[in-house]
Amino acid sequence: MVIGLAQQNVPSYGGQAVIEGVMFGGKQVTVTAIRRKNQEIEYFEAPRNEIPWVKVLKKIPFLRGIVGLIEASANGAKHLNFASDRYSMESDEEVSAGPSRLQMILGVAVVGILSFLFGKFVFTLVPVFLADFLFGKWITNQYAQNILEGVIKLILLLGYITAIAQAPLIKRLFQYHGAEHKVINAYESGVDLTVENVQKFSTLHYRCGSSFLIFTVIIGVVIYSFFSYDSLWERVVQRIVLLPVVLGVSYEVLQFTNKLRDTPVLRFLGYPGLWLQKITTREPDDSQVEVAIAAFNKMRERDHEMTNPGLVSAG
Repeated sequence: MVIGLAQQNVPSYGGQAVIEGVMFGGKQVTVTAIRRKNQEIEYFEAPRNEIPWVKVLKKIPFLRGIVGLIEASANGAKHLNFASDRYSMESDEEVSAGPSRLQMILGVAVVGILSFLFGKFVFTLVPVFLADFLFGKWITNQYAQNILEGVIKLILLLGYITAIAQAPLIKRLFQYHGAEHKVINAYESGVDLTVENVQKFSTLHYRCGSSFLIFTVIIGVVIYSFFSYDSLWERVVQRIVLLPVVLGVSYEVLQFTNKLRDTPVLRFLGYPGLWLQKITTREPDDSQVEVAIAAFNKMRERDHEMTNPGLVSAG
């Protein structure tokens, strides 16, 4: 998943992989394209009806990240449901033989945008208890405890993603994730969006949600170090209260590293997120890239039509 952030000159688009397809979000509409069993491409569109006060909040640093993630959760859920419904309709035998449809949807959701909400609470609080239970008697220094908590959080995150990546469905989801990144990389480089051109680009991208997850771990360790606690439960409450702060700061760091990605000395700041993407993305085949291109082109087309209705009707 690529999180859309403002850039100079070139419009910045975000997207996410769904079951057998890709979703891209524009200024006016979000569009998903999926590959049906008969090889046809089917589209799903949802207009972006932005509330005025939400639009204002999205311009405020440190708040815009949290607002954007909540908004993306609401928009992304519609597209995840569409893709999973179509998948279950065409793959009844496969679904019944493997994980249940509920497990399938939950697995995809946690890897996707919903991991920023429910999953973030899980990966924030569980390491607190583990760090205290495993090392609390021997390591009482709070700074050291914060580092241990971050290490445990990172191990759990990597272990979880690596484990679910073994499932065939998730492997294909990660291929579509790679296709999404390739299309955005190709678009931001200014080349024509053909399968041949897009396949030349990397499956890694500095604005990916995977990078955001890594930054929340690193930034969390730093922010927690400024606050002391007297008990385990005070530590737990502190983590919950500080979670929006961690998310907001991590979003700004993600934006900052994206701006520095072409600066030779400083581009390494985004490397931790790129390393995680080596797990969450896979090289897509030409058919998957074709679906990603179709979703992106349809989104751009519909965005243009909705932004310039007079020109469309006149033509």
